[in-house]
Amino acid sequence: MSARTRKLIGLTGGIGTGKTRVSELLRSLGASVECADLVVRELQQPGGALLEAIVAEFGDGYLQDDDELDRVKFGARVFSDPEARKRLNGLTGPLVQAELAARYQAHAASGVPLIVFDIPLLLEGRSAGRGSGSMPFDLVVLVYASAATQLERVMARDGLSAEEAQARIDSQMSIEKKRELADVVIDNSGAWDATKAQVRALYADWTA
Repeated sequence: MSARTRKLIGLTGGIGTGKTRVSELLRSLGASVECADLVVRELQQPGGALLEAIVAEFGDGYLQDDDELDRVKFGARVFSDPEARKRLNGLTGPLVQAELAARYQAHAASGVPLIVFDIPLLLEGRSAGRGSGSMPFDLVVLVYASAATQLERVMARDGLSAEEAQARIDSQMSIEKKRELADVVIDNSGAWDATKAQVRALYADWTA
């Protein structure tokens, strides 16, 4: 497949919608997949550019004794404070975009037919008029589940109360708004077998 016909998919979703599971399925089918959350974790390691930026912006009170980021303590801060979350996103976005752009070039040079970037806040950028950033996405694909399903899954997965889980869901754009903005929707509200069938059909179409 030539570079002209190779596809770059921006995959997104909401907390509890099953985006990670879909990205893993796409990888198993043959796509090259990069996860923005994993890139963030790499950049947050001691010596990483993002960790240094967090310390400069928020102070060193969120570091553990081993200089690792205290993710629980820092996560509680940014999930409960919209202004802090906005400041963090302002630090994270440019660094992650630069790293993903470099990885895109590496994947494109390898000749793979499908490249998938798993980016949780992709549609927040589109809504704000920033398009898809610097990445030339052919399609923005949403992994969807109803708000009620999100709440149930987040509570079960993370052992949270309904109030705690809802606060995390509310920290993101609503799943229905994301559905309006996406180019393609994968409905993961029901049985996983039904979701797998959707993903396999889309993969076949995208790589035809």
